[in-house]
Amino acid sequence: MPLTDWFVQQSFQPSVPLAIALVAVWLAVVGLVAIAVKRFNLGGSETIRKVVHIGTGNVILLAWWLQIPAWVGMVASVLFSVITLLSYRYPILPAINTVGRKSLGTFFYAASIGMLIAWFWTIGQPHYAVIGVLVMTWGDGMAALVGQRFGHHPYTLWGMTKSWEGSLAMGVMSYLVSLLVLWGVQGLTIPTWTVPLAIALVATLLESVSKLGIDNLTVPLGSAAIGFLLNQG
Repeated sequence: MPLTDWFVQQSFQPSVPLAIALVAVWLAVVGLVAIAVKRFNLGGSETIRKVVHIGTGNVILLAWWLQIPAWVGMVASVLFSVITLLSYRYPILPAINTVGRKSLGTFFYAASIGMLIAWFWTIGQPHYAVIGVLVMTWGDGMAALVGQRFGHHPYTLWGMTKSWEGSLAMGVMSYLVSLLVLWGVQGLTIPTWTVPLAIALVATLLESVSKLGIDNLTVPLGSAAIGFLLNQG
């Protein structure tokens, strides 16, 4: 039995208010972890941002398990997109943004989740939305952390300077999360092993050439799209 069948069988399909409450609890836990990192000086501002980046993105797994309706995800995306836009002018999200910050990454992050839910939830294939979000969450997140700590071999592509170490982390994590999701949905087939390679390559390329945080839009949408297209027919 594919893992996704077990996954769905274990879901208890709570009411929408309860599902929203559970998601809110998860996000609150992520926020508390970020506060603890800052309070106990466990990392700098970039570490805090990536804690939020990775922790928040994993909410897509909770939404998938709880079978949250598409409209809930889209409304939440619009709401958080507005909040993130305001945060660039006002200190609403001081842990992950600074007022006047040039990058729109946080906005693109929130918007891309809503776009993926609108696309794949409505056609009954939410796992592609999950792939897109998790590639952004873990791939991009680990690329930044590894690149900053171990990025001793930089390269420049289309005006963007990255490190080979960070790009390798991006590719490996993108492949792994795509593999695990597809494995759970369709079992061990040839596409299960090969499609994630294409996803990882596309995601790594998009991340390496992105400016002003737009990789938080191009990476998840590109990853989900290539996975979906290659698995058709």
